[in-house]
Amino acid sequence: MKAPIYAALVILACANAAHADSCDKSRDYILASGDLPQKPEAYRDLSKMCRETLLLSNVKDAFLLKAGAVAVVPRTDSVSATASTLSQFCSRFPKGTLHFVSRSERRQAADTARAVRIGVGNTTPCQKITRG
Repeated sequence: MKAPIYAALVILACANAAHADSCDKSRDYILASGDLPQKPEAYRDLSKMCRETLLLSNVKDAFLLKAGAVAVVPRTDSVSATASTLSQFCSRFPKGTLHFVSRSERRQAADTARAVRIGVGNTTPCQKITRG
């Protein structure tokens, strides 16, 4: 009986490690690119934020954006699910910025080199949201 539970935990850990890899992979790509709009430490901090964001219930995958935000691919793409995820993220990271990858951006998000350049033009930082 313990073996199936252990196997499920191992699979879950591997899945989280694979997704955490997208956080680290995007961070490494951004840092290696040179032309950084922010200090390297900011991207290291964003990478930690990204890995924690993967633990939110509606987050399928997450990665860093060169513009200084965390991008997420949601499990469920609905208004209520998005609002809940944004609320959880802003509660946890009040100075963070979360970008939801739209359906039209998903193809771009599959390639790290293109994904990190997704714009954050329509994204509102948590500080503006929580100020009311």
